[in-house]
Amino acid sequence: MSAELIQTPVQLYRYLLRCCRQLPSAAMQQHYRHAIRQGYNSHSDEDDPERIQMIIQRAITDADWILNKVSLPLELWSTQRKPTHAQGEHANSMQKDPRPRLGHELGIF
Repeated sequence: MSAELIQTPVQLYRYLLRCCRQLPSAAMQQHYRHAIRQGYNSHSDEDDPERIQMIIQRAITDADWILNKVSLPLELWSTQRKPTHAQGEHANSMQKDPRPRLGHELGIF
């Protein structure tokens, strides 16, 4: 399923787990699978449809960013910047992140 077709939390969960398969090491895959499960469980009681769609869109954006980042050579990580989200921060500000951290980037927890 492509990211554009994701409409439910279960579809998002499965999509993110499939994204983990693209990560370079087994340790990273295991770490991020665990983070995704924790995020899914922590939001399992969410019932606001607008909030659910916001979480889905942010998670997809963040997962794409992380997959792009881990595909870069290590020496370029510190030069990559991840766009911050409008929630609680200025939407146009940038934040340095020297390493991929799927758990915190997903916005689902």
